[in-house]
Amino acid sequence: MQDILAAYGLSMAECLIQPFGSGLINATWKISAGDRHYILQRINHGVFKQPTLIAENISTIGRHLDTYHPAYFFVQPVRTIDGQDMYITTEGAYFRMQPFVADSRSYDVVDNAQLAFEAARQFGRFTKLLSDIDINTIQYPLPDFHNLTLRYQQFEQAIKQGNQARIAEAATDIDMIRSYQHLTATFKAIQQHPGFKMRVMHHDTKISNVLFDNADNGICVIDLDTVMPGYFISDFGDMMRTYLSPVSEEETDFSKVQVRTDYYQAIVQGYLSEMKDELSGAEKAHLVYAGQFLVYMQAIRFLTDYFNNDSYYGAKYERHNLLRARNQLTLLNNITQQAQTLSLVAAD
Repeated sequence: MQDILAAYGLSMAECLIQPFGSGLINATWKISAGDRHYILQRINHGVFKQPTLIAENISTIGRHLDTYHPAYFFVQPVRTIDGQDMYITTEGAYFRMQPFVADSRSYDVVDNAQLAFEAARQFGRFTKLLSDIDINTIQYPLPDFHNLTLRYQQFEQAIKQGNQARIAEAATDIDMIRSYQHLTATFKAIQQHPGFKMRVMHHDTKISNVLFDNADNGICVIDLDTVMPGYFISDFGDMMRTYLSPVSEEETDFSKVQVRTDYYQAIVQGYLSEMKDELSGAEKAHLVYAGQFLVYMQAIRFLTDYFNNDSYYGAKYERHNLLRARNQLTLLNNITQQAQTLSLVAAD
C-alpha cells in the first residue's frame, strides 16, 4: 500500500485507509488525507484479463463527454505522479484511484420506486450522451459477457462434462432452462435485426453503481469496468433483474421472489425519459424481453457453475449456486407470467 499511495503522491503517514463498499469483484478502499478523499481500487486481474482496456475506455468516454457534454458530471481517474491512469505493481497488480464524490451516497438495495426511476434515468442518460461516439473506439474488457448463445452452449457442455451427481439432482432445473430456449433464439434474431443498435452500454446496472445526492436525485453512474458495446437489453434487463424483486438472488425462500409492477413502471419511465427518442420501435417492443434475457442468462450461469463445481462464482455453502439458479428461474417464471401486464404498464 505504501508504494501504491506514493505513486499518487501520498504517504501512508498522512492517510486513513478504510475498506469501502460491497463489491464482490474489485477490492476497494476509501483513502482520506486531510480534507482530500479518494477511492482506491485493485482491479481483479482474474476477471478482467486486460485491465488497460478499462482505462482506455474510461479515457475515451471522458474525452467525449468533456468535448460534447461538459455539463455532465463524470468521475475522472486520478493520474499517478508520472501521468498514468493506473499503477501497476511489480507483482502485476493493477490499481486505480478516483476522487471521492463529496455529499454523495449509494445504495445496495432498491427499496422505493423513486430510486428505481432515478437509477434508470441515469443509466439511460449515460448511454444517450454517448450515442454519437464512434462505437469502434470502445473496447471489450469482457468479450462475450452478455452473449446468451455462448452461455447456453456452455450450459449444455457442462451437462456433458460436469459433476454428474449434481446434474442428476438438477434434472427439473435443466428441463426448465431448456423450456426457455426460445429466448436464445430471440437473442440471435436481435443480433441480425437492423432495428437493434450497438451502443455504449454499462452492463452492470445494479443500484450500487449509481451515485445519489442527499435528496436522492441521481448524480452519475460509476464503476465503468464493464462498459463496452452492446444492446440496450443488457442494461434495461439488468435493472429489471435487480430492481423488480424485493429480495436478491441470494434469497432461498422463493415465495419472496416477486415482480413489483410499480418498480417496473419506474424503470420504464426513468429509462425512456432519456432514451425514448434513441430506441427504435423494435427495441421498445422488447422491453419485457430484456428482463427475461438477463434473468435467464444469469440462471444459466449459476447452474453451469454448479455443474462445474462452483469454479467461477464460488460457493458459501453446499448447493449455493443451485439455489441461486432456482431463485432466478422463479423470477423468470414470474416475469413471463406477468409479461402482458408489464407490457401494458410500459405502454401507458
